[in-house]
Amino acid sequence: MLGRVFKAYDIRGTYPDLLNDQMAWQIGFGTSKYLRDEAAAAGDTTPMMRNVVVGRDMRKSSPALVAELIKGITQQGGDVIDVGLVDTPFVYFAVNHVDCAGGVMTTASHNPPQYNGFKICKRKGRPVGETTGLADIRKNAAMVDRATLVPQQGRVAHRDLWEAYTDHVLQFANLHGRKVRVVIDASNGMAGTMIPRVFGKKGSAVPGLSIVEINFDNAKGEFVHEPNPLVAANVALTQQAVLKERADLGLCFDGDADRCVAVDEKGRIIGCDVMTALLARHFLAASPGAAIVYDLRSTRALPEDVQAAGGRPVRSRVGHVFLKQALADNKAVFGGELSGHFYFRDNFNADSGAIAMATILSVVAKSSKTLGDMVKPIARYAQSGEINFQIEDKDGALAALKNAAPASATIDELDGLTIDDFKARGWWCNVRKSNTEPLLRLNLEARDRKTLDKKMAEIAPLLGHRVAH
Repeated sequence: MLGRVFKAYDIRGTYPDLLNDQMAWQIGFGTSKYLRDEAAAAGDTTPMMRNVVVGRDMRKSSPALVAELIKGITQQGGDVIDVGLVDTPFVYFAVNHVDCAGGVMTTASHNPPQYNGFKICKRKGRPVGETTGLADIRKNAAMVDRATLVPQQGRVAHRDLWEAYTDHVLQFANLHGRKVRVVIDASNGMAGTMIPRVFGKKGSAVPGLSIVEINFDNAKGEFVHEPNPLVAANVALTQQAVLKERADLGLCFDGDADRCVAVDEKGRIIGCDVMTALLARHFLAASPGAAIVYDLRSTRALPEDVQAAGGRPVRSRVGHVFLKQALADNKAVFGGELSGHFYFRDNFNADSGAIAMATILSVVAKSSKTLGDMVKPIARYAQSGEINFQIEDKDGALAALKNAAPASATIDELDGLTIDDFKARGWWCNVRKSNTEPLLRLNLEARDRKTLDKKMAEIAPLLGHRVAH
């Protein structure tokens, strides 16, 4: 039962049938043991390495799960720094700010309200995934017997770190004396708590900023729309409000406020790869020649523009574990992926929706152009977006696609299968397997719509049944 809620990057399931309070206790115990063992193996036995930061989102099940999680941590012998109701990036910040063993955020991110889960990080906010600690935590959690355990008595301290967090985030905000009006859809999630605390009510903490607030009420733990801004239907309220309010831009956040998607002044959704390219220029202006990390599904325009701006584009596997590692390995200043996660060197290489917002606002304020005009030359190729295909024999389909690749194409398997025939025939694609479902995920890009449609007609039949979102 416990194994069903452990995923590749986090722990998640419906409450209370898949994820329950007893499991939260086990996971707390297993996490504390893992983090303390990691610190001991590194030779760090200072008292702070007993500490685990714990935060939670606004879901109805979060208080009960956090209570049991904390019991598990303290009864294993760990100490808890409880930071309360916060966004996920707040936990990454807190772990670094107090320099402790790691942290746990109770959240199910963009999933519906009946879901909940845990995102875990270790020292310095480094991610814990299946191959970087989650498997050990699962083993620790499965082996502990609460009935026979002689519990230890770790301590619990409640800390308010909002002032320090606000100071940290607002380092990235500079409106250059300009006035910027932005629509924010908090999706009834943690952005509804974070944005007023950091940016002030309706933007009052940042001179020149005016925020139009949508769906900021998160007290009920329910959502007006699915808190997933990657689905266009969920951004509709943001688009409508931008036009109605004549705003400079709009931002729609996910449930735990670590991701956001931007809308320009005409209500057009901006792809997160395009936004990564735009923000890369901003960071390269301050750090000439620096590396920029991007996920391999991103538009070809992104590495082209990074190189044109004097930067070094670094292509990465998909997922925050890989993006964060690539930032660290390459001393990159910034990174982004198609999912709406944006990563910052000066934020411990971690992602942050709040810092993404601060940076986007700064870029808009600094330019004499509208956001739409700034991104138009970046969005110069035709893109399919990510399309799912249902098929049982995923490996067979990938082999067939690889065999069908023209001789002029280059092929790599860094993450799934990438076929690049852009130089010869003006197209490239990436196909990745779902970890949990009989699905293949296709991203296809071409120099124009005609080429895109032609290649889609050739590739799609090899991948199975196209799934409507």
